[in-house]
Amino acid sequence: MLSTILLPVGTGDSDRIDELVSHAIDVAEPVDATVVVAHVVGSDEYDDDVQSYPDAVAQIGFDIQSRDLPAEKVARETKPVGEIADRLEEAGIDVEVRASVGNRESEILRIAEEVGADNIVVGGRKRSPAGKAVFGSTAQKIMLNAPCPVTYVRDQS
Repeated sequence: MLSTILLPVGTGDSDRIDELVSHAIDVAEPVDATVVVAHVVGSDEYDDDVQSYPDAVAQIGFDIQSRDLPAEKVARETKPVGEIADRLEEAGIDVEVRASVGNRESEILRIAEEVGADNIVVGGRKRSPAGKAVFGSTAQKIMLNAPCPVTYVRDQS
């Protein structure tokens, strides 16, 4: 039975918010599944990303230098994570936000195992004719190594 859907979201998913939200609702609503929205920041980008979201960090009230930022709170304030979570909740879907710092593929797969995901929904973009032979590197690694079925949702632009 489908009870937990993992929806990894990155800053590059801003162009496909509608598609991701619509698909997650279509799958989660009929079976009353929880959608776990996961945001992974690459280890090498952590310093840059924290500096990119000073308003979010200030709203939460944590000292950037302390590095004791609850990742889920920062993720919830990060676009498009917060918008996707809000739209799912407005549709009556149970939502949990998870966040991590590290290798994107490894952390997404770790979170999938941790939450017992029954399905992972990954976003992607249209590819050129030559690029259609392969998906993006993160999506492809997730599809090849996931502990459960993976659904690929591409933007329509």
